[in-house]
Amino acid sequence: MTYTGGVTRRSRRFARRSWRRRRPQENVRPGGHGGHTSLGRIEHVRAGVLDIAYAEFGPRSGQAVVLLHGWPYDAHSYVDVAPLLAAEGYRVLVPFLRGYGATRFLLPHAVRNGQQSAVALDVIAFTDALRIDRAVLGGFDWGARTVGVVAAVWPRRCKAIVAVSGYLVTNLAENLEPLPPAVERNWWYQCYFATERGALGYRRDRHGFNKLIWRTASPAWDFDDATYDRSAASFENLDHVAIVIHNYRWRLGLAPGEARYERAGAGRRAGGHDRQRLRRRGRGRRVLPRQVHRPVRPPGVRGHRPQRPAGGAAAVRAGGRRR
Repeated sequence: MTYTGGVTRRSRRFARRSWRRRRPQENVRPGGHGGHTSLGRIEHVRAGVLDIAYAEFGPRSGQAVVLLHGWPYDAHSYVDVAPLLAAEGYRVLVPFLRGYGATRFLLPHAVRNGQQSAVALDVIAFTDALRIDRAVLGGFDWGARTVGVVAAVWPRRCKAIVAVSGYLVTNLAENLEPLPPAVERNWWYQCYFATERGALGYRRDRHGFNKLIWRTASPAWDFDDATYDRSAASFENLDHVAIVIHNYRWRLGLAPGEARYERAGAGRRAGGHDRQRLRRRGRGRRVLPRQVHRPVRPPGVRGHRPQRPAGGAAAVRAGGRRR
């Protein structure tokens, strides 16, 4: 029986009406780090409040693996990892998060919300729509935070998680505490985004901005322009700027979240993980009991994202065998 956790009835209604259609993928340029340059055909599914664009690899009978990207990247982060896992029999699903690529909101008046529980519920709705009860979840940056939230609040939906180079669960109260100056300097863009000047600057030159983040966050990654351009196309999403700005303002307590996501996320009990536990443990601390999930640290991690596709694939394989 499909586990719903009592919070996905709405997304399950969408799942009953869900449809999947194929659209030709946008043209991409060569130059991938590991030899692959295309995600192949991009599919779409209605899930929750979104029409989610995603790439799929491997047999549908295989163990489902959902790989989540971060900011400022997109699904092409897994263009080399996904085929490796598919070759070993995994069903690999790589969605574009809200605000990226061809993922769109179903309703024009929906709040362009970047809070962590909103993105986590997108993943629950996505797996519901594809009739996946339990998956291995992998992610970095925003993706790492998202798999951490899903695993903490809906543990029965996770076979294992691989959280790379990022925070697990954001603790808003702890985020109000200042850090040493040398550390604060690393988060300059969050302060920039807190201003209207920053929002305007990002809207006007998000491509130059994000390319700077790629270089400063991963200084050892010698990517070429074609590799960046493939992901940069996702930043043209009409909701991208609004969601990025809201995410970072929400993290700093400068923008409110939506109450329904607060209730569905940290406000509900699931598998013994309650609001107090999530409140006590956050921002870089383990929030998952060892007997439920065993994080695996893959090799080849520099900056925001894994640089060696074999390392990322090895971590998912190890995680998938843990339980």
